[in-house]
Amino acid sequence: MPNSTARDREPLHGFEKFADKVLRDWKVPGAAITVVHGGEVVFSRGIGHRDAESALPVTEHTLFPQASVTKAFTTMSIGILADEGLLDWDTPVREYLPDFRLWDSSASERITPRDLVTHRSGLPRHDISWYGSDRTREELVAGLRHLEPTRDLRSFWQYQNLMYMAAGYLAGQVVGSSWEEVVRMRIFEPLGMVSSNFAIGATQQTSDFSLPYMRRKGGAIRIPFYAQQDAIGPAGAIISNVVDMSRWLMLHLNGGTIGDRRVVSPAQIAQMHTAQMVSSKQSRWPELAQQSYALGWFVQPYRGRPMLHHGGNIDGFSTLCSFLPDHDVGVIVLTNMDTSPAPSILTWNVFDRILGMGQLPWSDRYLEEFREAVQAETRGKDRRRSRKIARTRPSHSLDEYTGAYTHPGYDAIHVDLKGNRLVGQYHGMELPLKHYHYDTFETTIEVVELTMKVQFVADVHGDIVRLVAPLEPTGHDIVFERVPAASLTERSFLEQFAGAYDYRGRTLTVTVKAGGLRISVPEQPEYEVTPIKDLEFGAKGMSGLSVRFTLNEKGAAAEVEVEQAESVFVAKRKMG
Repeated sequence: MPNSTARDREPLHGFEKFADKVLRDWKVPGAAITVVHGGEVVFSRGIGHRDAESALPVTEHTLFPQASVTKAFTTMSIGILADEGLLDWDTPVREYLPDFRLWDSSASERITPRDLVTHRSGLPRHDISWYGSDRTREELVAGLRHLEPTRDLRSFWQYQNLMYMAAGYLAGQVVGSSWEEVVRMRIFEPLGMVSSNFAIGATQQTSDFSLPYMRRKGGAIRIPFYAQQDAIGPAGAIISNVVDMSRWLMLHLNGGTIGDRRVVSPAQIAQMHTAQMVSSKQSRWPELAQQSYALGWFVQPYRGRPMLHHGGNIDGFSTLCSFLPDHDVGVIVLTNMDTSPAPSILTWNVFDRILGMGQLPWSDRYLEEFREAVQAETRGKDRRRSRKIARTRPSHSLDEYTGAYTHPGYDAIHVDLKGNRLVGQYHGMELPLKHYHYDTFETTIEVVELTMKVQFVADVHGDIVRLVAPLEPTGHDIVFERVPAASLTERSFLEQFAGAYDYRGRTLTVTVKAGGLRISVPEQPEYEVTPIKDLEFGAKGMSGLSVRFTLNEKGAAAEVEVEQAESVFVAKRKMG
């Protein structure tokens, strides 16, 4: 039996039946819904199942990941710290974090906390760089300098999770603890959000949590829980239920107070609710006008009434938190279906009822949009097949593509040969590489439903030296450079080449440096060379200089060949 903790109000008569139909139509196993109106909870229900296989019901206490609804908690934490005099929205981040760097040095100097949380940093999403990564929050912040922007600072709105991660890191640093502690002490505790937490593992130890589902072949299938990623937490880690989230809604509707306790100043609430950037996202329906973005909230009129909202999507779950400030009404919808429109359909219907306006056919509208998306996906698959050049083969034997390829902002992709097929490993995900044509292979990152082509690239000598992948669709392809085999960088291997070599009476000196060698010649700059393969090394930062060692019959280095400017110079090792 569905539970209820508040009496239905007349405008919501029949809503539960409507919601049940929406869930069935959209194959959503379960949802929790709360409506706050006039300062109190007027509707709170669990509908459907949190565990479809065991027929366990959703209750108002069932825990669901909030995903990007978390972002408003991050901006709230900064607002509270601003009230405490510890942060200012418009002071450059570098004044708090001196080592903070972006790709663009000018942006590094000027970017502020306000810029971090309004999606105007200039960076596109770069989500694959962190998804599944085991890097710490501090390491992700340090890696931002290696992620290429596509726009100038403050010139364009681009949704960006990593900037929220950086904002949370900043909040934790200024108080000497962590973002989690700031949210727990300054938001959860004052609001009495006693069930809310940050960890999917801890959630699964409770007695009432939802399982994740994905739509497949007209039904819902159970999928694994997403891997815990503490580092990206400020962008989407919070897990909660509608009981706790109703208090969060009331905080915003009450202008920063809960009961008789003030949590944040009216001035900070006003900042959070005020549009800062026009969003690049467009609505196809006139009732949902042009979106802007405030501090952790979308600002968008609904049927002419001011509305603030933010959705959340994470593997197996979709959520939406919304409110109409002028009408003192808010709605939170939590579902256990991946990328579902159900939260939007249910929320807009509640607003239609509360406003006393005709109920619009939102489910039909989203169904039309869904069908168009399916058709577009089908056309995309057809296009990929039509562009494939038949009867081509890779330029190298498959084992020559194996190895590690790295990018400083995206970590490493490891390519192995399993049987007669190449398989990539990236952030714990297995990526089968199916030959497409020439040196291009196709793969799919299943958890994010991204099918892409990766290309292996050879240098002028014919050696495979890099892997190129379109991991950021709105920017340049990401280039991963091949890393030499670990055995070639070990000191025990490199030391055999150290020594003095004679070239026509001049001494060429080879010394060992961590991971490579240094070669010095009198009256010339010192060159740092790193392993390419076997006995061959390439000069760091120079494409026109390489060295190759020759071993004698005893396996000792006897000569070094230096290739430079299309010429080869041979130096013999000095003995004694």
